[in-house]
Amino acid sequence: MTPASPAAAAAAHRPRVELHPGAPFAGLDPADCVGVDEVGRGCLFGPVFAAAVQLPGDALAPLAAAGLTDSKRLSARRRQALLPLIQHHALATALGQASAAEIDRWGIRRATELAMLRALQRRPWQPRLLIVDGNLPLRLWTGAQGTLVAGDRHNLAIAAASVLAKQARDQLIARLAQRYPGYGLERHAGYGTALHRGALQQLGVTPLHRRSFLRGLVMPQQQASVAVPADTTAQSRPAAADPPGS
Repeated sequence: MTPASPAAAAAAHRPRVELHPGAPFAGLDPADCVGVDEVGRGCLFGPVFAAAVQLPGDALAPLAAAGLTDSKRLSARRRQALLPLIQHHALATALGQASAAEIDRWGIRRATELAMLRALQRRPWQPRLLIVDGNLPLRLWTGAQGTLVAGDRHNLAIAAASVLAKQARDQLIARLAQRYPGYGLERHAGYGTALHRGALQQLGVTPLHRRSFLRGLVMPQQQASVAVPADTTAQSRPAAADPPGS
């Protein structure tokens, strides 16, 4: 019999908590919980970002009154206005990311988990409960956790994480748009819009495109070509790291 991998062994013993919209913190003090969310999972270009946020209970009312919700439902101006409010009320926040190269190497789920783990590793979190947006648990997290579908609409810690990750990623992509002009990155943030797909056909693939996402969108010879950045001296290199479950 093949021995279980460390990831499988961790998953088998992971405490799971049932979560639903009516009890987004499972009846716990929100300060004992950490919410995590990702942004950019479905993009063709750039890294996937994740954020983790810990909120005290007395932050929920003012954040709700300010309109905090899923970042996708907020304008860029509204998200920007919420940033200082989130930072003011949060007990702790952290960001993590996984590069396009890591996405191509390990797949989007493992890369997303890597971004989440990187965010969580930036703080000495000791939550009673980790709350993950969606329906997929964070593998390798050995503490108690729960998943919450549409958590960024029902749980304010996840909503805050969504806003922080979205703003951080959008700001990075806006800078990269200057390095790789012509793709319209400043308009679509790397998602597969008609403008983006057309630019890929005309300009080719950049080093920061997710090649595993481009199958069927560009010809193999276009995948082999690499668009030269406008400022090669500023080109960043993705950080190397071991994948989750390695």
